[in-house]
Amino acid sequence: MSSPPGCRHRFSTPLAVLVLLSAALLGGCSRDMHDLRSYIQDVKQRPGGPIAEIPEMKPYATFSYPDRAVRDPFAPLAFGQSRQALDVAQSGPRPDPTRPKEALEQYPLDALTFVGTLRREKQVWALIRDPDGTIHRVQTGNYMGQHYGRIVTISPRSVELTELIPNQRGGWLQHQAALAMND
Repeated sequence: MSSPPGCRHRFSTPLAVLVLLSAALLGGCSRDMHDLRSYIQDVKQRPGGPIAEIPEMKPYATFSYPDRAVRDPFAPLAFGQSRQALDVAQSGPRPDPTRPKEALEQYPLDALTFVGTLRREKQVWALIRDPDGTIHRVQTGNYMGQHYGRIVTISPRSVELTELIPNQRGGWLQHQAALAMND
């Protein structure tokens, strides 16, 4: 078939290059494996060497820990304190580790701002602004601050809390805190 005089084949050059490249690559693949077979024969005819003996394994030294009563590694050290004083320190108020944290407990108390109150019938809420600028509505019994601060009283001028602060002897101390309204 002949093509019209002004028309050229667009794929003739790339097609010719592809055919030549394929022929060159396939030319490297031959069925002659004489070199490989002679190398395998040489390796098989080499004399085998002696096998080293397996080293003797030393038995593992075990240690048995005594199961008698020992000091709890997670209990705070009580230097110079009697066991009775330590028990009294640990029997006081404690935070509830199973209680889910509330939103305002992630901020220190001094980073929070008391901005107002809401009242509906007998229910009173305090409006607290966090450092991000979000206003939260809280009521008596809610928690805020990083020291387990529980709201005990809401008045038009302040929010009073009871915080639990560690006393360095394994116990907790109750501490009164308040947020006052900024004028």
